[in-house]
Amino acid sequence: MCREWRQYRKLSQLELALAADVSQRHVSWLETGRSHPSREMVIKLSDALDIPLRERNVVLQAAGFAPLYQETALDDPRMQSVQQALTQVLDNHEPLPAVVVDRLWNVRMLNRAGHRLFSLTGDAEAMTQALGGEGINLALLTLHPDGLRKFISNWDEAAPAFVRRLQIEAMATGDSKMREQLQRLTELTGDLPVGNAMPTELLPVLPLTLSIGELSLSLFSVISTFGTPQDITTDELRIEAFYPSDEITKAFFRDAGQPQ
Repeated sequence: MCREWRQYRKLSQLELALAADVSQRHVSWLETGRSHPSREMVIKLSDALDIPLRERNVVLQAAGFAPLYQETALDDPRMQSVQQALTQVLDNHEPLPAVVVDRLWNVRMLNRAGHRLFSLTGDAEAMTQALGGEGINLALLTLHPDGLRKFISNWDEAAPAFVRRLQIEAMATGDSKMREQLQRLTELTGDLPVGNAMPTELLPVLPLTLSIGELSLSLFSVISTFGTPQDITTDELRIEAFYPSDEITKAFFRDAGQPQ
């Protein structure tokens, strides 16, 4: 599987050898089967290839070794420190929205401002279930014609960027389940709008503009991940923190977060 991942990452044998601090000959022998890797070498090459922990277990098994990385449920007592860290990040982001999502964009945690944002468009969990999902799935809600999509006033700009983001994530991980989800979501969107030309002025970030009744909110987001995950669950969790793109949106969340 070394060759498959190397080609997937578009690296030459020499580039991989330099990244893993091994000889090009050794990489070649591993790929042709002339040499069998140790477990340490599999891990070393996985680091160099930036293989996600879930897929590293697959690579280890293909090389004849037992899986190394566990997938611990977020509500498991062993994940208490992780939950506390996530809660602290979410609480510190108040009064602005922040959510924790897994690799399939299922919402695992969200702060009070996140609840307020979703409540503006109705019951997000019930909406997801009506669309054939479970819990709250941000990707499904964003792209489905009957989901949040009807509130996105800059759909022509936001949709292609969001789908491209899903494509990059699926390609980066090599995860078949993510690719399957991407295929289903892409089919939901139909023909994505494509501009005839680049805008004359590119913004530093692409805002997501929501029109909900008479309320108009403009937001952009920043993604955070764990720096040194040792568990599949923490490897795949992402925190999406939303920020206002204009003063009206800033004032809305500031005022909404004030004690009554």
